[in-house]
Amino acid sequence: MDVDDLNLFVRIAQLHSISAAARDLGLTPAGASAKLAALERKLSARLLHRTTRQATLTEDGLAFLPHAEHVVFAAEAARAALGREQAAPRGTLRVAAPASFARMHIVPGLPEFCGKYPDLALDLRISDSIVDLVEGAFDVAVRYTELSDSSFVARRLAPDNRVLVASREYLEQRGRPSTPDDLVEHTCLVVGTLDLWTFRGKDAEVIERRVTPSLRINDGTAVRDAASGGLGIALMATWCASEELQSGTLVPVLPEYPLISTQTLWALYPSSRELAPKVRVFIDWLIHRFGHQPYWDRGLERILSNYR
Repeated sequence: MDVDDLNLFVRIAQLHSISAAARDLGLTPAGASAKLAALERKLSARLLHRTTRQATLTEDGLAFLPHAEHVVFAAEAARAALGREQAAPRGTLRVAAPASFARMHIVPGLPEFCGKYPDLALDLRISDSIVDLVEGAFDVAVRYTELSDSSFVARRLAPDNRVLVASREYLEQRGRPSTPDDLVEHTCLVVGTLDLWTFRGKDAEVIERRVTPSLRINDGTAVRDAASGGLGIALMATWCASEELQSGTLVPVLPEYPLISTQTLWALYPSSRELAPKVRVFIDWLIHRFGHQPYWDRGLERILSNYR
């Protein structure tokens, strides 16, 4: 039984489409249909219900899928065991990543990555919605979150540090808060649902304050731009606001009460799968790109200390 035929079947099952799987694997839809039909003849079983719009698994297909996946993932692992040269990354790598982070910190580096792996096609889906890796047939996802799901293998990419910021113009007009309690007198800008701001006090105590936002936007870069325009005080990830802090467009607020973040930036892939070469090289590239201390955090401690 040909592993490539099994891989085609697995990809069709993941994407629910013969034509989509064919594009993913560099085949024509007609060629993919012919290979699938040949596999079904070898097995003497119908694996898929086909319509013009989608392909769904039959009862036999559902029973056969986990075994086909096991063979495909084992074959990928076997190729990977031969070394990087023999297991050169190829095919299509499907990646899910947060929209703003991907635009700012992944896409600018893609010329380097794609130039290094010319046989690898990248399908990058950027969205701030949490996607289902298995249902969406993604190979890897980049997420900043608290890690709790043991069904995924995670590689730590970078800390997700936070800072309170405002423009100089806003602080000149409204004054600078001295403690978290003073925020009630200020205009606060919120990203999505992040209206509970948690600080570390001067005696290491945890201080929680839920703010009432004057402006709430479900996009971090939009909130950053609103703060840069003088609309109020915002809680920002340093990866989003570092350039504005470096240039002085935004300045730290309450730096003596550092924000507490339990989140980390992770690369996730399903634990049921072996680490394919294409996934391994992408994760390794991200880790190398961001470094032990992410490039966006370099120099921020000096800026924060100037305002303490």
